[in-house]
Amino acid sequence: MTPAPAPTTPEARAASAEAAVTSQFTGRLLGVPGTHLAQVSHPAPPFVGGSWNYWWQAHYLDAVVDAGLRALRAGDREGADRRARLGHRLVGTIRVRNVLRFTNHLYDDMAWLALAVDRLRLLRAALDRPGTRRLRTAERVLTTQLRSAMTDDLGGGLFWSTRRDFKNTPATGPAALHLARLGDTAAARSLVDWLYDRLLDGERGLFLDGIRLDGPARTERMVTDVYTYNQGTVLGTLVTLGDATSLERATHLVAACRDHLTTAGPPGSQGRPLRTHGDGDGGLFTGILVRYLALAAQHPGLAAETRSAATTLVDDTVDALWWGHGPRSDDDPRLVFSPDPVVPAAASQPPGSTVELSTQLQAWMTFEAQAVLRAQPSTR
Repeated sequence: MTPAPAPTTPEARAASAEAAVTSQFTGRLLGVPGTHLAQVSHPAPPFVGGSWNYWWQAHYLDAVVDAGLRALRAGDREGADRRARLGHRLVGTIRVRNVLRFTNHLYDDMAWLALAVDRLRLLRAALDRPGTRRLRTAERVLTTQLRSAMTDDLGGGLFWSTRRDFKNTPATGPAALHLARLGDTAAARSLVDWLYDRLLDGERGLFLDGIRLDGPARTERMVTDVYTYNQGTVLGTLVTLGDATSLERATHLVAACRDHLTTAGPPGSQGRPLRTHGDGDGGLFTGILVRYLALAAQHPGLAAETRSAATTLVDDTVDALWWGHGPRSDDDPRLVFSPDPVVPAAASQPPGSTVELSTQLQAWMTFEAQAVLRAQPSTR
């Protein structure tokens, strides 16, 4: 494969990824008019809605909102409104596909949807569109569920699932960010403080996965995996809180990501893109971190050195993902992005192979983060 040409704007890259995802993965649920949902893979059955992955849909909604905000920054209110209406249909269709409810058994899933719904509400407000019962209901129901998972077990934090045997960063981080954005800074700080007390790896400055409660005795067992997205949600919460302690923590966290979560760039590159986590759920992880690095890069309370480090992490990851992209096949010009920023898509996802929504959303989210980073004022 011939590497893709480098000269292109962040907005053009984001638009290309949006078109690639929309054309290959999205459609009506079972062909029903007025619905909208994303397939989890491509190629897929002709009707959308067979396989189901709730939290991937939440991140698809986040990306749709990103595209709407990009259109709004460009002065394209019609394009922004079209994406806002699409997002509204998506929220309704998620509920329908999820057996007529917004809740499920995983609190981290619900936190992701709560964050995306809140951003959609803000996009609609920027377009002078009033809130809707659908969005208000989703936010209320999801927030209630998240608060119910905050208990004194293990000294604080948030349970991962309704089994209530695992408290972890994947649930606590996005829930803290959601509460911070709602203005409940006390609850958000308590969750962040718990993460720093119980799950911070002091040597690397990164957050571990969580603590399980095993067996009838509920014996504590640390799960020491380190994932990029866990750092991202904590970083997003810290810059949203914005107090001196939080910004100092954010400074150290950006440096830890730079020092421990990057890899060598593609051939001929001097950059250090963030490492990724393959496909499946892991195909989303690094895109989430990039989203919140872009927020940190624009925060005026952070030192210039920290903002520059965050910007470089975003730019290097974007450059690597763009370097490796290519057409779906010789007969299909639609683009595919590699799950690995240093392996071209032609090698990681050759023609005829199945491509997962998660990895393509990751690229789209990453490109949107750079587009937002180049724009002022910052958007969340």
